[in-house]
Amino acid sequence: MLTPRVSLRNLNKHYGDFAAVDDISLEIQDGEFLTFLGSSGSGKSTTLSMLAGFETPSSGEILVDGKSLVNVPPHKRDIGMVFQRYSLFPHLSVRDNIAFPLAIRKLASTERERRVDAMLKLVQLGEFAHRRPSQLSGGQQQRVAIARALVYEPRILLMDEPLGALDKKLREDLQDELRQLHRRLGITIVYVTHDQEEAMRLSSASPFSAMARSSAWAAAMTSTRTRRTPLSPRSWATPTSSSSRPRAMLRRRSKANRCRSA
Repeated sequence: MLTPRVSLRNLNKHYGDFAAVDDISLEIQDGEFLTFLGSSGSGKSTTLSMLAGFETPSSGEILVDGKSLVNVPPHKRDIGMVFQRYSLFPHLSVRDNIAFPLAIRKLASTERERRVDAMLKLVQLGEFAHRRPSQLSGGQQQRVAIARALVYEPRILLMDEPLGALDKKLREDLQDELRQLHRRLGITIVYVTHDQEEAMRLSSASPFSAMARSSAWAAAMTSTRTRRTPLSPRSWATPTSSSSRPRAMLRRRSKANRCRSA
């Protein structure tokens, strides 16, 4: 049996009495495109931050290729990250922005140039290589951010609502580009969004799995993926029909209605 690329085991993150992430267990296979879908506060970005190393779990385990990452600093995890805000260096050209991760890793200049050229071709920005970020459109800036995250060939790419600041047409165009990029590279991608349409577009024909949460407002975080894999022993698979509702959610709503009527 193949070792999953990523395993989250009973992962928790608490801020005082507030449980931002509550006992998540899930496995992500090599080459999978997994999308976390949920409302604000459901723990999507916090889970991603723990995987990236920006947050420390309160308890639980994070494994990549069977090895624990809990005590590994972010820059040694071999994980790329793309944020909603592009976080590009305004004083550097497109080429230098993409090359930055290679420069700090002290890669040889010839290899650095080769990889940057390959990335510029991949994201179709070759003719803009010498422009500054301020001279690019929002979509072009996000392509630079994606290229910068991929140029050092990470095992995993994490994307935290990277298209949220773009208009609808541009967002849809970049969603299609991301799917094509995933097919070409075969890299493992974990993507966070609160937009159900975006989740379904990126993870087409995917069944839903939902993770019950114990908070008072009974929010759910959902994942869409290329195959049916439960997120945890407590999870359920929900049909794609919009008229369907997870039974656990209905039970919570019924209980809440009884309390109000009392």
